[in-house]
Amino acid sequence: MTNSKCRRVFPGIEVLSTLASSPLASLRFVHHDTMTEAIPKIKILQGATADLSAATYQIHDESHTIGNALRWMLMKNPKVEFCGYSVPHPSENVINVRIQMYDNLSSLDALINALGNLDNLSEAIEEAYVEDLRKETHETWTEEF
Repeated sequence: MTNSKCRRVFPGIEVLSTLASSPLASLRFVHHDTMTEAIPKIKILQGATADLSAATYQIHDESHTIGNALRWMLMKNPKVEFCGYSVPHPSENVINVRIQMYDNLSSLDALINALGNLDNLSEAIEEAYVEDLRKETHETWTEEF
């Protein structure tokens, strides 16, 4: 899949414009563990339907912070029938996100769109925050001894 165009949907995850034989082969994972080679950032757990209208995705190196935000963004999509997430164990640095779609639509497409929307929302919040800081109209606090 050389010469394929990519678009970033979330830090560490890019989507190739060309489709591959495997649904997740169109995702490029750029997470690297310090001790080993590349680790898949997202993988589909067993039990997914063949058309991916219902699937559980395991996202590596994430926590409740992204899990709850991703669940919220997915549930804003009226085509999503159900979405929930869990952290299998506190010592594991992964989250499982279950997505079920209406009308046999692809949960992978919904996941990619939700990640992109979250990235856009985060950038908008950051831009507004930085712009407000530049205005220097915010209240400041200095500690006096």
